[in-house]
Amino acid sequence: MFPLIHISDELKLPTYLVLCSLAYCLCLFWLVPRAKKLNYNITTALDLSLVIMVTGFLGARLLHIIYEEPQYYLDHPSQIYKFWQGGFVFYGGLIGVLFGCYLFLKLKKESFLKWADFFAPMAPLGYAVGRLGCFFKGCCYGKICDLPWAVHFPHILPHGLSRHPTQLYVVLWEVILLFLILKLEKTKTLKRGGLLFFWLLLHSSGRIFMEFMRDDPRGDMIMGLSVSTWISFLLILFSSWFLLFYKPSRKKL
Repeated sequence: MFPLIHISDELKLPTYLVLCSLAYCLCLFWLVPRAKKLNYNITTALDLSLVIMVTGFLGARLLHIIYEEPQYYLDHPSQIYKFWQGGFVFYGGLIGVLFGCYLFLKLKKESFLKWADFFAPMAPLGYAVGRLGCFFKGCCYGKICDLPWAVHFPHILPHGLSRHPTQLYVVLWEVILLFLILKLEKTKTLKRGGLLFFWLLLHSSGRIFMEFMRDDPRGDMIMGLSVSTWISFLLILFSSWFLLFYKPSRKKL
């Protein structure tokens, strides 16, 4: 694994944060030409990218602190601010982003579902690059296996045993979803907002698979399942309802 990028003897950058930053930058570079091509307001798109960065960071950090390691942070409150050491939960970031963007667009009197379609393909792109960061850091690892593509994580006990590279499974799945979303966008077969909820549906399905394959500590289980698994089930139900039954009104949402 490569948890640190050694710039010099004194300067070392966390690989996970570098790749998360790269994910954001890739989406940001894609944002302006995409807005021009689809005739979206560039200023609003850039404003939303800032909302996504802030609310995603805060939400991901808060869910980790509150759910995964509450006692540790109660005993060591100063560690809350040391985010460069890791400690983020994607679904916390996702919830923060959805609420933050909804409130921002409500204030701007813009359609949430319209902008959901705009950012939909950036979700699998950013998530895939972020999970590469998990792989290089060596977190979110899978169960022990002897498959040809199994990966050895040297810092994980027991030593010498290879495991499922669950991070790479997700990267592959999200790349597939990226191409599916871009294909669906061209066909224009989904209702407004459908691209995002299509991604949420299939992302959550893949996430449940990954959660059953993982073997890293993820906080207390609820009825034998991780909190991310339960959130995935809820997202599948809500996304299915939206795609099958929701009828967008002419009013802005």
